[in-house]
Amino acid sequence: MPRQAEPVVTTPAGAVRGARARTGERYRAVPYAAAPAGAGRFAPPRPHPGWSGVRDGTRPSPTAPQPPRAFDGLDVSPYFGPGWVPGPEYLTVDVHTPAADGRRCPVMVFVHGGGFITGSNRAALYDGSAFARDGVVLVAVNYRLGIPGFLDLPGAPPNRGLLDVLAALRWVRDSVAAFGGDPGNVTVFGESAGATLVCALLATPQARGLFRRAVVQSGSGTGAFTPEQARRVTTAAAAALGVEPTAGAFAAVPDERLVAVLPELTGLDLRTGTAVDPLAGLSPLGLVLPVQPADALAAGPARDVDLLIGTNTEEANLYLAPQGELESTTEAGLRAAATGLLADPEGVLAALRAGRPRATPGELRSAVLAHALFEAGTERIARAHARISGGRTHRYSFGYRSTALDGRLGAAHTVELPFVFDVADEPWLHGPEGLLGPDPAPAGLAARVHGAWTAFARSGEPGWAGYDPEHPAAEPLGG
Repeated sequence: MPRQAEPVVTTPAGAVRGARARTGERYRAVPYAAAPAGAGRFAPPRPHPGWSGVRDGTRPSPTAPQPPRAFDGLDVSPYFGPGWVPGPEYLTVDVHTPAADGRRCPVMVFVHGGGFITGSNRAALYDGSAFARDGVVLVAVNYRLGIPGFLDLPGAPPNRGLLDVLAALRWVRDSVAAFGGDPGNVTVFGESAGATLVCALLATPQARGLFRRAVVQSGSGTGAFTPEQARRVTTAAAAALGVEPTAGAFAAVPDERLVAVLPELTGLDLRTGTAVDPLAGLSPLGLVLPVQPADALAAGPARDVDLLIGTNTEEANLYLAPQGELESTTEAGLRAAATGLLADPEGVLAALRAGRPRATPGELRSAVLAHALFEAGTERIARAHARISGGRTHRYSFGYRSTALDGRLGAAHTVELPFVFDVADEPWLHGPEGLLGPDPAPAGLAARVHGAWTAFARSGEPGWAGYDPEHPAAEPLGG
């Protein structure tokens, strides 16, 4: 048989040539906004000027400037991707579609995690093949990270990375039909930092009408810095760079220096009289909001949006197990962590001890960190959404324990992703340093989790009852 020609899609900005894949068609590095160069790094995203001819959409795009990330004994490259791949045009999406043939398939728009300073849509975990196989158009988004994306600066709009995601959703509204997607049936979903961005979208008036459903995987509805906390980070960044704390001064600093200075911003004391550090010291940069998303849902599209939201049962093991801190944490270290992370350390510790009477200090420290980073903010936004949306909230709890790090990683942060994307059997997730460890993935779990996500994208029903804040419960997945 003669070889089929590569597919070409015509978008409002111009034509794009993709490649045929085993489950459909893939179009890579499609720009949704103009390249953020120079002072434009600290400006709102601008419309892409378009192009003539047919753009090559068969190769991946550059990635946002970012530092390398590593975890001892664990291969995290499938999660973080290749790191910084320099190039100006990185505000792009990758699209994996069953076929760009005029069908109106459900659309899922994925916002990656990485602590607001790392990550990209090039990560192997975000392969959209299974979504295309199951009749869903998967759109994976890159956005500005680090100082260009999230440092709060006079003279620059705040939360520029969030503005990028909004621009990508507008691109989806205007362009996804050309790829076989239904712009009226869009689900935005994210994990970790990406999930916290999705929480912000639920409370953002400008997001109204851009998506019908949302999925929050291990994020937080209370994960934003206050303006006072953000000023401390900005002051420290300006001092470290030797520039004035303004957008104009930062615009003259090259990306290499903006990335190199990030380690000097770790360890800042961001606790104030009214707020703890929402990111528990894991990142000095993130959303900056006067009101947390969980408390501002009525301002945005949340009441009209179906929500699927949940956490993993041992989220913070990712941050403790690789360094051996699950074993080395003492009772004094546990109490110090709780005091630094929680507004009510004694109350939370008492509740955790009651629910885990045999837990070690290290296991309780993991639970404290998970509570501070993910669980409290997830519960708060789930309750708020359930009350305003008329029963359109669904909760889950992911409990499958990875056997990585001699079984110590457990049901940690990120472990649900291979099951959501139905890639849990891939060999690069297994072995001595693989995210899922040496053992094979349990039969049927990926089909169940991935199936719940795609069912939710089609209908708003993942396959279990809605969340009732008066009788709170989460659907167990794995474990």
